[in-house]
Amino acid sequence: MNILKPISILLVIFVFSSCATVPVTGRKQLDLVSSSEINTMSATQYQDVLKKGPLSNNIQQTDMIRSVGKRIQGAVEKYMASKGWSDQLQGFNWEFNLIQDDKTVNAWCMPGGKVAFYTAILPICKDENGVAVVMGHEVAHAIANHGRERMSQGLIEQLGLGTLSAAMGQNPTATQNIFLQAVGAGSNLGMLKFSRQHESEADHIGLIFMSMAGYEPNLAIDFWKRMVTMNAGQKPPEYLSDHPSDENRIKDLEGWLPEAMGYYKK
Repeated sequence: MNILKPISILLVIFVFSSCATVPVTGRKQLDLVSSSEINTMSATQYQDVLKKGPLSNNIQQTDMIRSVGKRIQGAVEKYMASKGWSDQLQGFNWEFNLIQDDKTVNAWCMPGGKVAFYTAILPICKDENGVAVVMGHEVAHAIANHGRERMSQGLIEQLGLGTLSAAMGQNPTATQNIFLQAVGAGSNLGMLKFSRQHESEADHIGLIFMSMAGYEPNLAIDFWKRMVTMNAGQKPPEYLSDHPSDENRIKDLEGWLPEAMGYYKK
């Protein structure tokens, strides 16, 4: 007991000294992985994903993804600058790509602004506005450092390690899997799926980003209603695997609309 007490005290100090704050919501989060570390890993893993592709050869759809992405990127940079948080975007090297996959209803954004859409989600997006809803949501995960937070948790829970360098040194394969799971790009997300708290934060932050980018925030509700219709009586796709219930999501979005409208300019 005499040994456990100081260990417990040190653990508490370690956890509290390794906290960051989520932009917009102000929530405190575990932060054991530096931005430079996870952005470097993100760049490597993103290229690996693109190599496996294949990338879509539909020029019109690819251009749409990149056009919306650039507008969301501009909104993010403007928002962060207005709050004095531009330093948090250091190391971001934005990329927007469309992967040809007509079965995977998914999209994600790795740390550092590495975005991928799968063609199977486009019919639900319907148009550029729907893409903006998804783009804003996924980019919000990166800006809120959800992947970094989940990876910090995964290093401790799965490997019992508190730093990325130690994990890579001892078990690089497992560490890479934790990373892919942490950013929502793994094939078997397991315990590292984004939590409902993360998804709600991404909905909230993403609504602001799409509004600043010139997309009407009301359209986010239309998109999620289309998702509800598509999933009626069926197992939800991976994209909705751990999202809030449809009813709660739409209710929350409606509650955030007045705030989002304050950022909206046609």
